[in-house]
Amino acid sequence: MHLAILVTNTDKSSFAAQHPLDGEKFTRLIHLARPDWQTTAFQIHEGHLPRDLDTFDGALITGSPASTRSGLPWIAPLLELIQQIETAQLPLFGACFGHQAIALALGGGVETNPNGWVHGLIPNQMRARPAWAQQLPADFNLYGSHSEYVARLPAQARESATSTGLNAGFYIGNHIWTSQHHPEMSPEFITALTREMREDLGPERYAQAQDSLSQPADQAAFAESLARFYEQAQ
Repeated sequence: MHLAILVTNTDKSSFAAQHPLDGEKFTRLIHLARPDWQTTAFQIHEGHLPRDLDTFDGALITGSPASTRSGLPWIAPLLELIQQIETAQLPLFGACFGHQAIALALGGGVETNPNGWVHGLIPNQMRARPAWAQQLPADFNLYGSHSEYVARLPAQARESATSTGLNAGFYIGNHIWTSQHHPEMSPEFITALTREMREDLGPERYAQAQDSLSQPADQAAFAESLARFYEQAQ
């Protein structure tokens, strides 16, 4: 399969330059389950949209430090692209910002997380299990970092997971699936990111995040679920 990675990460800091970019991180995630699949990254945040998505077997939208509600000039074209993808029923996965962008594009709503920053290894509770996620535990852990969340699902969506009592993922039919969290992050990256965000998180949340990282994420199981998502949608 050949997947389009729609990169929305606007981080150009020296920290970002020291770590794999999102195109590489998501390629590694896919290759955990299907090492022969191909990926092509498009820098959506720089206005580089794919000309013809019909040449791909599926797409995914990455995370970003930007807010889906910021009004940045590249966000409206991305939301239009999501609507086109949904109409074509090309399989589409969204992580964090991507999850929120898909919700907004399809009639949902995004708000500031009432719990403030959510960061570290985050427990998820499965609410409705799509067929492609049979190997994911009912309670599974993913790395996360966000301060906004999907407060209202699109009308046609079904909630697939919650975390801290809030939505953490949804799916539509067999062609859209999302997660509020970051299945692509490695232990090394989330550890470095936690140190980088120490001041933003504050002492208490920083300590909680550090403690959470002593446990592993369910990355391999999620990667397999993601691969099966694309396969069953063909």
